[in-house]
Amino acid sequence: MSVNQQAHTGPPYGQPQPGYQGYQQPAYGGQPLPGVPQSQYGAYNGPMPGYQQPVPPQGSLRAPPTSGAPPPASGASLPSGHLAYSQFGHGDVQNGIPTSAAPMQRPPASQPFLPGSAPTPVSQTSTFQQYGPPPAGVQQLSNHMAGMTIGSTTASAPPPAGLGYGPPTSVPPVSGSFSTTGSGLYTPYTASQGPPPTSVSQGLPLAQPPFPGQPISTQRLPTQVPGFAPPPSSTGIGPSSYPPTTGAPRPPTMPGPPLPGQTAAGPPASQPNHVSSPPPPATMAGPHPGPPMSGLHGPLPPTHPPQPGYQMQQNGSFGQVRGPQPNYGGAYPGTPNYGSQPGPPPPPKRLDPDSIPSPIQVIEDDRSNRGSEPFVTGVRGQVPPLVTTNFVVKDQGNASPRYIRCTSYNIPCTSDMAKQSQVPLAAVIKPLATLPPEETLPYLVDHGESGPVRCNRCKAYMCPFMQFIEGGRRFQCCFCSCVTEVPPHYFQHLDHTGKRVDFYDRPELSLGSYEFLATVDYCKNNKFPSPPAFIFMIDVSYNAVKSGLVRLICEELKSLIDFLPREGNMEESAIRVGFVTYNKVLHFYNVKSSLAQPQMMVVSDVADMFVPLLDGFLVNVNESRTVIASLLDQIPEMFADTRETETVFAPVIQAGLEALKAAECAGKLFIFHTSLPIAEAPGKLKNRDDKKLINTDKEKTLFQPQTSFYNNLAKDCVAQGCCVDLFLFPNQYLDVATLGVVTYQTGGSIYKYAYFQLETDQDRFLNDLRRDVQKEVGFDAVMRVRTSTGIRATDFFGAFYMSNTTDVEMAGLDCDKTITVEFKHDDKLSEDSGALLQCALLYTSCAGQRRLRIHNLSLNCCTQLADLYRNCETDTLINYLAKHAYRGVLGSPVKTVRDALINQCAQILACYRKNCASPSSAGQLILPECMKLLPVYLNCVLKSDVLQPGPEVTTDDRAYIRQLVTSMDVAETNVFFYPRLLPLTRADVDSDSLPAAIRNSEERLSKSDIYLLENGLNIFVWVGVNVQQSLIQNLFGVSSFSQISNALSTLPVLENSFSKKVRSIVDMLQVQRSRNMKLIIVKQEDKLEMLFKHFLVEDKSLSGGASYVDFLCHMHKEIRQLLS
Repeated sequence: MSVNQQAHTGPPYGQPQPGYQGYQQPAYGGQPLPGVPQSQYGAYNGPMPGYQQPVPPQGSLRAPPTSGAPPPASGASLPSGHLAYSQFGHGDVQNGIPTSAAPMQRPPASQPFLPGSAPTPVSQTSTFQQYGPPPAGVQQLSNHMAGMTIGSTTASAPPPAGLGYGPPTSVPPVSGSFSTTGSGLYTPYTASQGPPPTSVSQGLPLAQPPFPGQPISTQRLPTQVPGFAPPPSSTGIGPSSYPPTTGAPRPPTMPGPPLPGQTAAGPPASQPNHVSSPPPPATMAGPHPGPPMSGLHGPLPPTHPPQPGYQMQQNGSFGQVRGPQPNYGGAYPGTPNYGSQPGPPPPPKRLDPDSIPSPIQVIEDDRSNRGSEPFVTGVRGQVPPLVTTNFVVKDQGNASPRYIRCTSYNIPCTSDMAKQSQVPLAAVIKPLATLPPEETLPYLVDHGESGPVRCNRCKAYMCPFMQFIEGGRRFQCCFCSCVTEVPPHYFQHLDHTGKRVDFYDRPELSLGSYEFLATVDYCKNNKFPSPPAFIFMIDVSYNAVKSGLVRLICEELKSLIDFLPREGNMEESAIRVGFVTYNKVLHFYNVKSSLAQPQMMVVSDVADMFVPLLDGFLVNVNESRTVIASLLDQIPEMFADTRETETVFAPVIQAGLEALKAAECAGKLFIFHTSLPIAEAPGKLKNRDDKKLINTDKEKTLFQPQTSFYNNLAKDCVAQGCCVDLFLFPNQYLDVATLGVVTYQTGGSIYKYAYFQLETDQDRFLNDLRRDVQKEVGFDAVMRVRTSTGIRATDFFGAFYMSNTTDVEMAGLDCDKTITVEFKHDDKLSEDSGALLQCALLYTSCAGQRRLRIHNLSLNCCTQLADLYRNCETDTLINYLAKHAYRGVLGSPVKTVRDALINQCAQILACYRKNCASPSSAGQLILPECMKLLPVYLNCVLKSDVLQPGPEVTTDDRAYIRQLVTSMDVAETNVFFYPRLLPLTRADVDSDSLPAAIRNSEERLSKSDIYLLENGLNIFVWVGVNVQQSLIQNLFGVSSFSQISNALSTLPVLENSFSKKVRSIVDMLQVQRSRNMKLIIVKQEDKLEMLFKHFLVEDKSLSGGASYVDFLCHMHKEIRQLLS
């Protein structure tokens, strides 16, 4: 369970609830938190002093029990968190959406009931409990719920005035006596799965969307963000001094952000550390002080009547307005039906971070709800589990989300609707993604001489969505509707349902992903390709030799050449290898197997590059093993005394390109380079690094190549299938923006090791090199994305080259690279037929076999904006938005790019607010359930080094990150922008699992704990100053905090359970990432701590980035401006 679940308001106060086994309720895990002032509200879920617990009307709310939990006692009623959900469910029933047609959706399982789509595969139904007709007494419940916000913390907000809610007595009190079984109207999860994810408002006054597929009813919980609207006060003055609403009876408690010692969410046990210092002192007293924000917006006038839900208080009392909580009751025992406020208003403070949507919470909820069942791809338009959830995919006709993820799985039928919502329609495609061992690799289909069956008109490949007609003699294309004759050899009869009888025997008819063996027509010059070659090109200038790099590379290559990629059943790899060294001139080596010693040939005319030998340059490893070993022993000795400091760069790539041309094959160059190429040669560069350009209109030049020479070279490389992987070891400015051009456009990878030192960096470099040489890669690749009528691919992002508007060309494409494709409407779509994508990748395998890999995906189409917003995937959306912005900086000032990002997201959320949310005061921030993390993630993108660099970020770092992110997949951008923070001291040494993650904020860190933070490039181990000496001894092998060395690049191997556990966690994380992460030890209050704090992305950044709380307020202001 994660850090941020909503506080579950439970049955009798302070007792563990059925379904949340073992969480102690009082305070955090039963202990008071250090540094947290004792609140006047009593322990976590404990009785409130001076508050009478109202007795619910007997039997008014009995619900059918959810599986796994005992039925509630007759007088018990629902916990407020579940309440919120059941209201949605009831809305569903009210709106008559059929329950059976429900493809499983991600956000709270109480999700998408899409009318008319195919039934959910059986394997997924376990998450739902069917809701039948509402039991007696439910009408009031749902009415009552309509006024609640979503977060469980907020569940007890009053109903809006004037909705005709019955007398207060008929509404069971929300205070703490609801049964845990959920309402039964719609119990989203089985009780054993823990509380349902809160809807947006994890306390944020965010209003919630109705269930997907359901017409928006007036009774919907707004997902509000706390602290942004006036809390509904009833009688008497609440913390925000708003006039009472008249005519709105309300349940006895008031929502408010959680108490100081309480997480806003679930099992507090997972996050006891989170307040290590007392909440900030009250800085504002008067009735309407402005919010304590960095000028994001001033106080908002309290003109709106209080709304249901978690209000955004406009009077500046952001957040820790510790008003009565659900479950903490109000303060006046005499007025149980009018959740009143404690007498004197507590001093207003900033918006409580615990009450706003938590990434950790959403991730944990998705894991618990969707990690146990396989994701079966047979149903159109299903939103897959999050990338952070471990799940197994069963391909039944749509490509696995490991290959394709979309920003939305239900796309607008018209371009007007798409423009109105501003939600970009994009797919992040990873055509050669690695699958876990329990999933089947795509089958290889061989149709012989005739090749794959395709549509005559649009050339789409045979796939599960093609419609066979006329007894199977012809098929109608699902993309362009053209009818094509079935070739005689492919003919098969149809069964009574119109399916071919060999449907299950043919991967291309029953699966979403498969491969075809390509015929000679798909090959260059109409002849089958030769197996590819790898050429290792080593910089032997003074820097490279002196640092020990040359010797290290040569030693490693001796063994690494035995691990070149090969086809599954082959004895040895078909890839040939060659070697070049260079400084101001190039040295080629003849390593022919018949030679006793390798021969070196020097080309000093770098202006006109040629390859001095053909025979003996590219060789088979096994045949030439002894000559290669001898060469790799000699290179470090030959250049040991070099004084040459200058290097060339472009001629090195030209040499590799010419060698592959001469051998008539594709291949990859592995270039190991150390310095700015200033020697006289083509592609010579000058040092143009200028920090003064930051925040000026010329800043974009820092990201652009300084000469077009490399663009032209890249074009030639792509034409030959010559992919370039670049390993950089700079001690100063190297101009990554220019050197990376060829790598980037050929589909290669860049690795950068600044200030390379053998003792600290060699393991990371060698691990990267091994993985880079061994990983699956396709050569000479061309990818095309076809779509059904109505949409088309219009824009592409990633590491590739395009010579026309449709074909993505890559000299090499490996298993880590993604191509992001944006779609636009060119016609209307229909809800019945949906939309289809087919990604076809033509490539040469590492054995020289020409293949086609096909991925198909079907999406739903909608005429209601609410359906679009219910089926979005925020992680994919952020992946697209980041790539779009990172490309934007090449042509626009960074500020323009940042403003455009904020504006687009404000428009997305404002459109939801205007068209999908039930009417409520402008003082509330209302976020769609699927997008409740959009603000926090967007803020992380805005604060990233590319868009808002701190003073310590180099120009090369920014160019490097920009290129890296452009071909990242969704899982990588997710952890890159919102790093994973794990409390190591709370890891269970006896289990294999990771400790529950916590939120990225300094206030979550305790001085007496050790934490690990990873973002895909680095792993930080942060050690608090008060960590027990025994833990320091066990992990670092030293006796005190002061003796811990910052220079460690790996953790010492010690024989104790804590050391083993932490090292296994580090290894587990390294395996999940495509690059070896650099391990950095950070001691609290040490100079490195500034670097570490840069990754605590919910806090304000040194470079001027807003904190999550401030940014949320800013987004709210932007949305209100758009709406007004």
